[in-house]
Amino acid sequence: MPTEFLSIEPKDIETPVLHGYLLGAVAPRPVAFASTIDREGNVNLSPFSFFNVFSANPPVMVFSPARRVRGNTTKHTLQNVYEVPEVVINIADFSMVQQMSLASTEYDKGVNEFVKSGLTQVKSDLIGPPRVLESPASFECKVTRVLPLGSEGGAGNLIMAEVVKLHIQKEVLDVKGKVDPFKLDAIARMGADYYCRANGDAIFEVPKPIRNKGVGVDQLPKDLKLSHVLTGNDLGMLGNIESLPNEEAINNMRNNEQIKFILHDEGLPQDRKVELIHGLAQGVLRMGDVEQALTMLLTIE
Repeated sequence: MPTEFLSIEPKDIETPVLHGYLLGAVAPRPVAFASTIDREGNVNLSPFSFFNVFSANPPVMVFSPARRVRGNTTKHTLQNVYEVPEVVINIADFSMVQQMSLASTEYDKGVNEFVKSGLTQVKSDLIGPPRVLESPASFECKVTRVLPLGSEGGAGNLIMAEVVKLHIQKEVLDVKGKVDPFKLDAIARMGADYYCRANGDAIFEVPKPIRNKGVGVDQLPKDLKLSHVLTGNDLGMLGNIESLPNEEAINNMRNNEQIKFILHDEGLPQDRKVELIHGLAQGVLRMGDVEQALTMLLTIE
């Protein structure tokens, strides 16, 4: 069955509808819990999901307070960084997600969202805006540039902020001193009112293909690429192997009891044998043994 798409040009739909598609599909997005001050020293705390880290040397984070679709007005955070070009980017975790959401309320200018949300305000070391004590990681930043992306409602304003000092709770570090994602318990923004929690089964590992050069999916036998059992992820794992198993390894695998039973069952049609071995290899693959799984798959003649 062919894949069907809803294809739209942005100019053909209203901004709120486009906004919904963008935020719903580009997800999950990490949250910058940004604290700023105005020239009078009034504190503002607000979350933004148009956010990420973009450089390590220099260390630069970018987030974007968009112009409001209704009324085309700007947020206090944007106004503040023009007056005092400094910001603390605080990482939000699951324990504070409700308080973080409360801080996004459109309070009047001058209202301190730290007080409204019940979070603890801590003096920063190198800049004026305070940081969030409860945050597992906070980054004191100097704003180096603000880039408006448009003048209409919904237009973003890229705030580029260079990190001058970072604070990471020791409780979220592992024995090697690295940030442990399970201890961090981060949250991320989805579309509409949805969030997701980066913990439990939601966290998984995918080895980076930097230690070796995988053979690529294109080098796998055609029947594997046309498999009704193996998924794209399965093929990606197989293609990341450095070299294909040799004939000796394949012949030895043909003596595996399960493989041998399937291959020599005269009552099974060939396509069923293929399906069973593909399923068997997929189970081995999911346990992380890529070489053994590929060797199993190559036993089929």
